[in-house]
Amino acid sequence: MATIVVFGGTGYTGANIVREAASRGHEVVSVSRSEPKEPVDGVRYETGAAEQVAPRVVPGADAVVTALSPRGDMAGRLVQVYGELARVAAEAGARYLQVGGFSSLRPADGEPRFVEGEIAEQYRQEALEGEATRLMLVEDAPKDLDWVFVSPAGAYVAGVAGGRTGTYRVGGEVALFDAEGGSNISGPDFAVAVVDEVETPRHHREHIGIAY
Repeated sequence: MATIVVFGGTGYTGANIVREAASRGHEVVSVSRSEPKEPVDGVRYETGAAEQVAPRVVPGADAVVTALSPRGDMAGRLVQVYGELARVAAEAGARYLQVGGFSSLRPADGEPRFVEGEIAEQYRQEALEGEATRLMLVEDAPKDLDWVFVSPAGAYVAGVAGGRTGTYRVGGEVALFDAEGGSNISGPDFAVAVVDEVETPRHHREHIGIAY
């Protein structure tokens, strides 16, 4: 079993990943600023600023998963914080999986990414900051860091109904859509995909998308 550190482990995405990884018997460390509302048995919970907690929890880990949100006091700081977490992961020899946003994907091969087009004003700043974290990995990640940037489907948001089916599709940086033109994935199934990638690495230093 692997030791997996999840930053943002009490948020919507992070909590699902923590729950899925723990259910498979992995040793899981959750890092967040807040205590969990529903702690998972066997999970070690650490609270504090991600970049301050990282040096004491990442050494010895097999994988680091980052699922922080560019909101509140993290707004405008995500690139800096993720850069530090990537550095610590590289020094520890841990695999690094960074959760990004749908808008970093492309609608088709050779087309501009969604973030380069029209985005509703209320989502624009988060989309730009999320894309900046992808560019950080592409352009500035340590050369020996085994990273993956993971984008969820377009309709992936906290509170959307959907349980764990264990099914999903993995694509590259072109967004995946279903026959009706929808782009969906539940929180539990997105977590299945992320933990599957931890257990069986198939993508290295690349951008992938997850959807049904």
